[in-house]
Amino acid sequence: MAEAAVLAALELLGEALATEIVRLASSHASEIAPTISDLETRMNNIKMELRVMQSLLDQMDINDQSNKTMVAWLVEVQNAADRIKDIGDEFIHLVGNQKFGKRFYLKSLFKEPKSLIALKQIASRLETAEKSLKLLGELKERWVSITSTEPGSSTNNANQLPVQEPVTANLTDEPEIVGIDKNRAKLTNLINFKEPHLSLISVWGMGGIGKTTLVTSVFDREKEHFRCHAWIRIGQAYKPDGVIRNLISEICSNGQSNQIKTDHMDLRGSKETLRGLLQQKKYLIVLDDAWDQNSYQRICDVFADGQLGSRIIITTRNADVASLARETNRLELTPLPVKESWKIFSNKAFQFEQNHVCPPTLVKLAIQIVSKCNGLPLALVCLGSLMCGKTESEWKRVHDQLPWELENNTTLLRLKNVLNISFNYLPKHLKQCFLYCCMFPEDYLFARKKLIRLWIAEGFVEQIGGSTLEETAEGYLSELINHSMLRVIKKNYSGRVKRCQIHGTLRMLATYLCMKDNFCLLFEGEFINRDAHVRRLSVIKSGNNIGYQVSLQQLRTLMTFDISMLDSPLLTKDMLKLTYLTVLSLENLSIDSVPHNIGNLFNLHYLGLRNTKVKLLPDSIEKLHDLQTLDLMESEICKLPDGIVKLKKLRHLYAEVLIDSTFKSFPSRSGIYVPKGLFYLKDLQTLKAVASNSMVAEELGNLTQLRSIRIWNVKENESTRLCRSLSRMSSLSQLSINASNENELLQLENLNLPQIQKLILNAQLKENMLESPLFQTSGKGIHELWLGWSQLQNDPLPTLYHLKKLTFLALQKAYQGRRLIFKTGWFPKLKILVLRHMPNLIQVEMEQGTLLNLEKISFQELNQRVEFPKGIQHLMNLKWMICRDVYFEGLKNKGIYKIYHFNCQVV
Repeated sequence: MAEAAVLAALELLGEALATEIVRLASSHASEIAPTISDLETRMNNIKMELRVMQSLLDQMDINDQSNKTMVAWLVEVQNAADRIKDIGDEFIHLVGNQKFGKRFYLKSLFKEPKSLIALKQIASRLETAEKSLKLLGELKERWVSITSTEPGSSTNNANQLPVQEPVTANLTDEPEIVGIDKNRAKLTNLINFKEPHLSLISVWGMGGIGKTTLVTSVFDREKEHFRCHAWIRIGQAYKPDGVIRNLISEICSNGQSNQIKTDHMDLRGSKETLRGLLQQKKYLIVLDDAWDQNSYQRICDVFADGQLGSRIIITTRNADVASLARETNRLELTPLPVKESWKIFSNKAFQFEQNHVCPPTLVKLAIQIVSKCNGLPLALVCLGSLMCGKTESEWKRVHDQLPWELENNTTLLRLKNVLNISFNYLPKHLKQCFLYCCMFPEDYLFARKKLIRLWIAEGFVEQIGGSTLEETAEGYLSELINHSMLRVIKKNYSGRVKRCQIHGTLRMLATYLCMKDNFCLLFEGEFINRDAHVRRLSVIKSGNNIGYQVSLQQLRTLMTFDISMLDSPLLTKDMLKLTYLTVLSLENLSIDSVPHNIGNLFNLHYLGLRNTKVKLLPDSIEKLHDLQTLDLMESEICKLPDGIVKLKKLRHLYAEVLIDSTFKSFPSRSGIYVPKGLFYLKDLQTLKAVASNSMVAEELGNLTQLRSIRIWNVKENESTRLCRSLSRMSSLSQLSINASNENELLQLENLNLPQIQKLILNAQLKENMLESPLFQTSGKGIHELWLGWSQLQNDPLPTLYHLKKLTFLALQKAYQGRRLIFKTGWFPKLKILVLRHMPNLIQVEMEQGTLLNLEKISFQELNQRVEFPKGIQHLMNLKWMICRDVYFEGLKNKGIYKIYHFNCQVV
C-alpha cells in the first residue's frame, strides 16, 4: 500500500504549499528562526521526490511483490510517506486558522512561544524527512536493483506476464466434487437447450468457488455432442492474438482439423483462420477466467453463428463480465451449505479414518475451521489436506494462526495464489478500501452508508468531476462487489446494497496483508510488540491494556468492538495522546462521557458515539474543524452545543434518541435541539434527526445540499413554513416528517420534491393530501412510503397506485376504513407490504394481476374479526407472510404459505 501512502502525503503537501503562510514564513522568519526560513524549499523538494516515487510505484509490475527486498523497501517508503503526512497535517492545523489577515496572523504566530516552537519542530522534521527520502533512493539503487537484475528474478523484465497455471491445476479430483449436482444440471440444460442460435453462457463467482471444476465436469461429458470443441484460459494478462492462436491450436490438436501454423499470422489473419474453422460447425468453446469485458468483446467477432446450437461458456470472477450473457444464461456460484462443506473437508482431513469420521476430540476445532472457509470449496480442500494426520495440538496451532498459515504454508499455496490474484489485480484505488474491511470482526455485516463514510474519512476516495465523495465511494463498493471481493447480503427496497460481507477466507488473506504492510492492527487480546508501527487499530477483543502494549503516537484510526473495554487507558488518559487521530469509533460502549478536551484531536474526520450513554458533548467539539461525520444516534444527547456551527466541513450528522424500539407508541424517537447556525453548514448532506420549532421550519431550506433528513416534533402552525423550506432542497431523496403527537394535523399539501425516493409521514393528514402534487406529480420516483397515524377516512390505495416505482408500502394506523382492495395492475413493483394497527379493517382483497412482485406481506395488530385476505393465492411470488397479534377468520390453504407465528392465532 506504499503508493496510497505516497499519494496521500503528496496531497497533504500540496494543500500545505497552497497556504500563503509558508511563503511568508520563509521570507520573514530568518531572523527569528533560521530553520523555518527554508520551509517552502524543503516542502517543494519533498514533494518532487514523492512525485517521482509515485510514478515509479505506478509502473511496478505485480511480479515485483515476490521480490522480498523490494517488499521491504516498499514498507519503508510507506512509513516515510506516513510520517510526512503527519507533518503536513500538523502544519496545516497550526497555520490554518488565519482569521485577521495573513501577515497579522504570522506576526501573532511568532509572538506565541508554543506556536513558534511547534513551527521549528515541523521544519526540523521536514529536514529529517527529506534526508530519509534521499536515503531510500540510495537503498533502492544499492539493494533493490541488484535483486531485480539477478537471473530468474521476477522483476527481471518489467513487461513479463504472470505465468498462467494450466487449467488442470485448478481442478479437484472427482471424489472431491461435492455439492455441484444442481449447478451441473443447470449448466447442462443451458448447453443442450434447443436454441439454434449461438449462445453465450457465463459462470461466475469468487476465486476458489469451483467455477472451473463445474465447467470441466460438464465440458468433459458434453463435448462429444459437438463437432468442434476447445478450452482456453484467458487470465489477466491476455492478448487477443494469443487467445485466437491458442484456440486454433486447441481445435487442431483435438483432431478437429489439420494442424495450422500461426506463428507468422497477424491478428486479422488468425481471426479469419479461426472463423473458417468454426464455419458451419456446431462447436463448444470454454473461455476460462476472463477478467474484463474486453477479453471477450475483442475476439467475439470470430465466433460464427451457423444456427447449429453452438455454445460459448465464459467463467469469471467479475459480475460485469458475467453480464455479457443474457440474464437467463448467467449461473452464479455461491458458497456451499454447511453439510456439503463438512463433507468436502472431512474427505480430506479424515481420509484415513473409517468413513471419514472426525474423531470426537477434534470436532470442535474442525467445526471452527470449516466455518472460517464459509463454504469455499478450494479452501475446504486445501485446509482439509493441511490438517490430515495432525495431532490435536497441531490442529489448535493452525486454527489460532490461520492467516499466517495461509501466507506461509506450502500446502495452502494453491489457495493463497487464487486469492492473491483477486487482490493483486484490483485497481489501486480499491485495494485499501478492501483491506479496510478486515478491521471489522469476522462475519461482520457492513452497512453501506457507514462503510463509505469511513472510507471518505480515511481519505481513500478521490473527488471525480461533479460527483459527491459519497457517490464515488458507492461506485468503489460496487466495483468490489463486481470483482467478487465483497458479497451482498441484503438489499434495500429500491435494490441498492444495504448490507455486505467479506468472505471468511478472503478476510484471512486481508488480515495477513494488513499486518505485513502495516495497514492496520487487529487487537484480539494477545500481546503485541510495543514498537509496532500502528496507523489503524481495531479492538476486536481487549485486555484493557492496549495503550501499554503498542506505540500509539502515529495512530490515525481507533475502532472498538469489545463492549467490555470501559477501563482501558485508550478511553481515558491516553486518548488525547492520539494527536493525528482521523477516525474514532466507540459505538455500543457504555461510556457516559468523552474527554472535555476532545477538541485537541484536531485531525478528526469521523466521530462515532452511536448507542453509547454519552449525555453531553464538550464545548471543545468546536475545534474539530475537519470533522465530516458525527454519529450520536441512540446516545443520550438531546441538545448540541452552540459550537457545532463552527464545523464547516460537517457532512453527516446523526443524533436521535430512541424512546420505543417497537414503534408502537408515538413518538417512538426524539430529535435533538440544534443552534440556529447549524443551517448554514453548506456541506451537510444528512441530518437525522432534528427537533422542529419555528426557527428550524424557517431556516432549514438553507441546507441546499441535504440528501436525507428526519424531523420530529412538528406542529401544525410550523408545517406550511416547513414545506416551503423543504421544497428548496433539490437534492433531497429521503424525508421523514413526524408530528409532535398522533393527533397533530399537518398541512403538507404544498410539498414539492421531485427527487424524493423514500418518504415517511407520521402525522394526521388531510384527506386531499394523497391527491397533492407530491403523490400525483413530483413524487413519481418514490420507492419507499410509510404512512403512520394519518387517520384517513378514504381508502388511500386508489390515489397511491399511481406510484409505479413503489417497492415498499407501510400503512400504520393510517386508514380508518373497513376494506382495502388491491386491483388488477396496481403496484407492479411492490415487494413488501405492511398493514399495521388498523382496528377497523376487516377485509383485504387482492384481485388477480395485482401485486405481481410482492414477496413479503405483514399483518400486525389488526381487527379481531379480520377475514383471511381474499385472493392472496394470486400472489405467485409471495415468500413470507408475517402475523403479529392477528386472528384471521376463514383461513384456508394455509399449507401453501410459510407463516411465522408470533403472538398470532391462525385457524
